[in-house]
Amino acid sequence: MNWRDFLGFRRMITPVIIKILFWIGIGISILAGVIVFFGGIIGGITTDGGFGTVIGALIGGPIVILLGIVSVRIYSELLILAFQISETLTDIKDLLEQR
Repeated sequence: MNWRDFLGFRRMITPVIIKILFWIGIGISILAGVIVFFGGIIGGITTDGGFGTVIGALIGGPIVILLGIVSVRIYSELLILAFQISETLTDIKDLLEQR
C-alpha cells in the first residue's frame, strides 16, 4: 500500500476493520449459542420446566450459533462489497486519467 493513497483516502483501511469485527461477531454468536444451550438446560432442570425446555435448548443453541454466524457473514460481505466497488471505481478512474 502506498502512503499517498492511504493519506489521500484513495485506499481504505475499513475492510481490515470489518474482517476483525467479523471474527468478533463469530465469537459473540458462539457465546450466545452456548448461553442459550446451557441456560435452557439448566433452566429446564432447576425450574422443572419440563422436557420441552431441555429439547428447546438442545435445538435452540445450535440454531442461534448457525444463524448468528450466517448473519454476521452476510452483513460483513455487504459492507466489504461497498468498499470493493469503491476501490474498483478508483482504479478505473486512475486508468482513465493515465490515458
